[in-house]
Amino acid sequence: MRNPRVHIEPLGPAGVPVTVVETAIAERERAEADARRQRDENLRWDQVWAVFDMDDHPNVATAKQLALDNDIQLAISNPSFELWALLHFAEQRSHIERGKLRAALQQHLPDYDKELAFAKVHAGYDEAVRRAHALDDAATQAGRLGRNPTTGVYRLTEVIRTR
Repeated sequence: MRNPRVHIEPLGPAGVPVTVVETAIAERERAEADARRQRDENLRWDQVWAVFDMDDHPNVATAKQLALDNDIQLAISNPSFELWALLHFAEQRSHIERGKLRAALQQHLPDYDKELAFAKVHAGYDEAVRRAHALDDAATQAGRLGRNPTTGVYRLTEVIRTR
């Protein structure tokens, strides 16, 4: 979606969650330094997001605290980003392992290989948001925020869409 008020700078795989958050902090600091140097407040970023999977990463709690302490928003998928993609096509309410999640997604996108074509998922976007929000609500009611399956990617995409 094209939105001139949104600047997206994908940095590629930055590694483990702590490294992803540290990279987000460093990029925001770079943008702030550019804004000061050029004396242009429009170069400051309103929000900075770090996106990562739970997978089996160590120190996720440390990454979450680091993000909180540095005003970095998080879009975490548990177990992985493929959950967000799958929700464009189907419900996924029960715990699922990464391999099974990928196989479920490939039933809808047979050629999926870590790259998600907007044109292939766009039609299911509203349903994906509804489904992801429902997963968050269920996790909150159960007192298990971020449990498997949940994804915060919908919060990021909604911010992008509404800016």
